[in-house]
Amino acid sequence: MQERDQENVEIARERVKEIQAEFAGRGDSLGWFEAFYKEAAGDIEKIPWADLQPNRFFKTWAERVGLDGKGRKALVVGCGLGDDARYLDELGFDVCAFDISATAIEWAKRLSEGRNIQYETMDLFEPVRSWLGAFDFVLEIYTIQPLPLEIRPKVIDAVANFVKDGGELVVVTRGREDDEEAAQVPWPLSRRDLSRFEANGLKQTHFEVMPGDEDPPIPRFLVVYG
Repeated sequence: MQERDQENVEIARERVKEIQAEFAGRGDSLGWFEAFYKEAAGDIEKIPWADLQPNRFFKTWAERVGLDGKGRKALVVGCGLGDDARYLDELGFDVCAFDISATAIEWAKRLSEGRNIQYETMDLFEPVRSWLGAFDFVLEIYTIQPLPLEIRPKVIDAVANFVKDGGELVVVTRGREDDEEAAQVPWPLSRRDLSRFEANGLKQTHFEVMPGDEDPPIPRFLVVYG
């Protein structure tokens, strides 16, 4: 995909903050996702996180370790337009993916036409019961960080619940130090925040910091649990 115009990306990011604040003011921490995708009206340039290619931090790791999905069932949490779901499909995984936005899911289905990916409109806190503890590989990229800090433990618990015994979870997020204040959306995660996954019985097997593209760069944490 041709490199996106950074000015347009920044405009889209500012709109995210505006609409998120509007819904937060109403006491609705989740409704803004659907409103934002509907407002975009099919214009990819209005979705700042949609590159029509997999997250580069995750892809770098996946290529390094030779990630192979053959015979493995994967779930993408908060899949948006399905960029990472399509990548996992290419790696041979049997892929399920969900998002709370019905508009995003319909958009993802169109972009993934001809692929065997199961997309569902679903609230993280009201999951398909058969999906709990059902996945060999769970991928969470940038879904936790835009949600309110007060529900962060609940969000992490919900993500952890999808991983089957012996399964693997990969998390990619903006990162911050434990003593650093999370000042604005998206609220980065600290290592202390991430330790909640281990409280759910998962063991951290890999942690790395990758520099972001911003100036100055915002670090990304890539964390693997097994």
